[in-house]
Amino acid sequence: MANQDWFDRDFYKSLGVASDASDSDIKKSYRKLAKDLHPDKNPGDARAEQRFKEVSEAYSVLSDPAQRKEYDAVRAMAHGRARFTAGSGPSGGFSDDVFSGFFSRQSGRQAPGGYNSQGGNINIEDLLSGMFTGGGASGFGQAPPRTGSDVEASTSLTFRQAVEGDTVSLRRGDGSTITTRVPAGVKDGQKIRLRGKGNPGSSGNGDLILTVTVEPHPLFGRSGDDLTVTVPVTFAEAALGAQIAVPTFDGSTVTVKLPPGTPSGRVLRVKGKGVARKDGSAGDLLVSVSVAVPQKLDGAAREAVEAYAAATAGDDPRAGLVAQARSV
Repeated sequence: MANQDWFDRDFYKSLGVASDASDSDIKKSYRKLAKDLHPDKNPGDARAEQRFKEVSEAYSVLSDPAQRKEYDAVRAMAHGRARFTAGSGPSGGFSDDVFSGFFSRQSGRQAPGGYNSQGGNINIEDLLSGMFTGGGASGFGQAPPRTGSDVEASTSLTFRQAVEGDTVSLRRGDGSTITTRVPAGVKDGQKIRLRGKGNPGSSGNGDLILTVTVEPHPLFGRSGDDLTVTVPVTFAEAALGAQIAVPTFDGSTVTVKLPPGTPSGRVLRVKGKGVARKDGSAGDLLVSVSVAVPQKLDGAAREAVEAYAAATAGDDPRAGLVAQARSV
């Protein structure tokens, strides 16, 4: 909400933009300044911290259309564009539209704040108090309540924090810290709205729009609500079939049946071992099979492979590839 301190503040200058700058230009300038002046980037630099607070305050006003309109009106008065004289006309001599709605147009009628339309004096401090604080000696009606503006922020989560949910601490533009709960199952790049965690207002806080970046996991990946994992198997297991132990995200293992003749790249599905959903269900664990090729063969193992090669000498897994390459 506007206040008399705005007379001495040039929020446009603080952000380095013109007074007629577009919303996008204001946001662009704020993001650059906030990044350069952020306390985390300038530890122990009191001047940078003060500038960071000034920039944050300026943006909180100019990014809100209603507050920016009030601020521009204040600046207009501060630069002498709002004039008023004790004339003899029925309007009471006020020459600026900023005040015209506050006073009676009927000759001889007492207007709000003690100003007589026949002419007289008015206390400018009382007038401003009534406009910006909603009452006082001037008698103006209270300004309508306003919800605080929304705030945009970003945070980085580990893969486990994103899947399971976690409580995180975030630093606000004024240096204070807020703690909030990030729900389970958020995705990389997702924006989540945290109600009531934004800037304060007379009728409640705005929201915090949080953009989440998720760090990769060394073993697991994600596809929607399904988790993915690649598991190496031996040639014998893939060719003959086997029961293999597969790790799950909770740290335990699950036994998966590998059918005989399983090729590398085949995906096996384990129900209910993925990301938990709000309704209590969960996605699946998708197990991708990778046939491991020995880097070195000695003795009996080499003899066995050579015997296998001899036994399957007539088999050509690449048969037909050339014909396919030449086809339409």
